[in-house]
Amino acid sequence: MVRDEDISFMRRAFALAGMAAYSARPNPHVGCVLVRDDAVIGEGYTCPLGGNHAEIEALESSGGAQGATAYVTLEPCSHTGLTGPCADALIKAGISEIFVALEDPNPLVSGKGLELMTAAGLQVNTGLLSEEAEVLVAGYIARMRRGRGRVRVKLAMSLDGRTAMPSGESKWITNETARQDVQLLRAQSCAIMTGIGTVMADDCELTTRFTDSRLFSQEKEMKLSSTLRVLLDSNIRVPKGARILSKDAPTLVIHNQGQNHDTQLPEHVEHQSITSNERGLDLHEVMNILNKKCCNEILVESGSRLAGSLLYAGLVDELIIYVAPTFLGSGGAPLLDLSITKMSDRFPLEIIDQVDLDGNFRLTVVPQVKMEH
Repeated sequence: MVRDEDISFMRRAFALAGMAAYSARPNPHVGCVLVRDDAVIGEGYTCPLGGNHAEIEALESSGGAQGATAYVTLEPCSHTGLTGPCADALIKAGISEIFVALEDPNPLVSGKGLELMTAAGLQVNTGLLSEEAEVLVAGYIARMRRGRGRVRVKLAMSLDGRTAMPSGESKWITNETARQDVQLLRAQSCAIMTGIGTVMADDCELTTRFTDSRLFSQEKEMKLSSTLRVLLDSNIRVPKGARILSKDAPTLVIHNQGQNHDTQLPEHVEHQSITSNERGLDLHEVMNILNKKCCNEILVESGSRLAGSLLYAGLVDELIIYVAPTFLGSGGAPLLDLSITKMSDRFPLEIIDQVDLDGNFRLTVVPQVKMEH
């Protein structure tokens, strides 16, 4: 029987997991709480890659966990990677009972940790707040289940659906609070993807920069991991001095097969070639590359063409749309490049979240159909 105290301890584990959301990648961010006689004796969250997992951090902070109960947001691993198996560590520490919010869909784990602990005599409880746990590590879960991380397309628009003036001027549609909120999205992402058109127009750097202490604490900023910048550039037109090619963060340029990159890209910039189709580079191949790089959360910051192509390819999980209460006029650039001529072909969406950002609004929108054109 699940008690209110069990729910409270698991929610604390969720809060701990959130503290690793900006630094654990490509590992899922996990939280763990150790309790004896309804008092917390140890807790921890996932360290950066190569460091301790949440369970080990909690055990080391406990000073001894014999007979304790563990609350973990994701199934403890049962295999040896860069670190040892956490399920073994919990068994050796003498844990008597464990609550696991979510079974790990990773084939290397997937129930094996639960079986190992059950065989060792632990009382194993699964599924406590499982839906919340799925939301917590949505990108990781998606990548493990379907071979592609969560893809979120970030867009900013005026109230009349425009993203730039006819001249291309677009700074700034949204306010500072909204722009800083975008930095949080970047910080949570394994990869930020854009197209060459956006780079040529804006010379964007796509690094994470926080100026608002209300949105990001100094402690978290110190633990921030670099996010991979991904540039889709079929013919390698990116200028040598483009800010996206800087050494401030890793960059991957994906281009057409047969393009000569030897004299155009700096040595520190990774590149890969793929095939193209009628809409440009094969976006499914792009996602395969990012899957191999263990990218759980993929944020797209691009123009209307790439955003529209991703929608047509059925590769968008969420649209994150920032709306400013202003008009840019009928000559401005549209939000998306979508060839829709009939009402019957309209694109159904569901708004799942709305947030007020000091007078601007962030809408989280989920496509309701998959368009494979």
